Amino acid sequence: MLRAAQAAALALAGALLAWGHASGWPALAWLALAACAVLPFAAQAGEMAASARVWGDDPTPRPTLAQWWRAWLGEVAASTRVFAWWLPWRHRAEPDHLAGAARGAGVLLVHGYLCNRGIWRGWMRRLRAQGIPFVAVDLEPVLGRVEDTVPALEAGLRRLEAATTAPVVVVAHSMGGMVLRRWWVDHDGDRRVHRAITLGTPHRGTWLARLGLSPNARQMRVGSAWIAALQAVEPANRAQRFTCFRSGCDNVVFPPGGATLPGADDRLLEGVAHVAMVDHRAVWVETLRALDQASRLSRDPGPCAAAADLQAGRGGGPAPG
Repeated sequence: MLRAAQAAALALAGALLAWGHASGWPALAWLALAACAVLPFAAQAGEMAASARVWGDDPTPRPTLAQWWRAWLGEVAASTRVFAWWLPWRHRAEPDHLAGAARGAGVLLVHGYLCNRGIWRGWMRRLRAQGIPFVAVDLEPVLGRVEDTVPALEAGLRRLEAATTAPVVVVAHSMGGMVLRRWWVDHDGDRRVHRAITLGTPHRGTWLARLGLSPNARQMRVGSAWIAALQAVEPANRAQRFTCFRSGCDNVVFPPGGATLPGADDRLLEGVAHVAMVDHRAVWVETLRALDQASRLSRDPGPCAAAADLQAGRGGGPAPG
C-alpha cells in the first residue's frame, strides 16, 4: 500500500511537470510541486500547534519554544527517512534474527498505525550486531480493528519464544502498545513478557484520532468505549509491567498524559516528536537494561520467580525501574 501511494505521488509529480512544460508554464509546475513536497512538514507543524492548543489541564510540563522547534526538525528528518524509504522499500531488508539464540531473552518489535516493521530498521541492525534475537511483526489488517491484529503479534511472539529461554521484552510504538495490551488479556502475558516498553502509545486515547475514520483510529479516540472496555478487564497492577515513554512534543498522541498508564514507569522525553521517538537513545538503553535483567533472572530461577511476582504486583512492592 505504501509503495502504491509513493508510486502514485511520483506519477502525479511527473504529470504535473509534463503539463507545466507543455503549457509553457514550467515555473508554475515546479512551484506547485514544491508546495506538495512541503505539505507533510507543514501538517506536522499543524499537529504540534493542535497539541499545544488542546493541552487543557494535562499536568505534563509544557515544552519550550526551543523544544518544539527541535522536535519539528527531528520529526521532518525521521518521517522523511521512514515514510519515503524504510516503510515502502526497505521493510524486508532486515530479516528477523533467531539463529543461535539458544539462551536468554529476545525482543519483539511492534509497529504502530499506518506503519510496518520497516520503522524498526535501525533497531534491527543494532540488535543483530549485538547478537540479540528479535522478531519484528507486521500488523495486518492495516485499517482493521486493533483486536484483528492480535494474531500477528501472537505468531511473532511464538517464533521468538521458540528460539529463546526467557520471557521476552516487547517494544511497541504508538498503536502497537494498544495491540499488546489487547493481546495480554487473552494470552498469559504476565508469564510470557518480562517487560513492555511503549513509545508514544495512546493508552488513554489521542485527540488526533477524531480525524481518523478507520476502526482502529476510532478505537483510539479519547474517551472511546473500546478503551474503557479494555481498562475494565485489566487488573490494576498490570501497568507495573510497563515502561511508557512519551513526549510533550508528540504531534500524534496528545494530550501527552494519555501516553502513559497509572502505575507504570513513566518516562518523559523532551524535544522529540512521534516518529523520532523510536530512535531515541533513552529507549534503547532501557531496552538493553530490561533484556539483561530478563536473561539474568532466567539463569537463576529462584530470584526470577520472586521478581516476576514483584513485577506483577503480587509482592506488594513497586515494579523495578
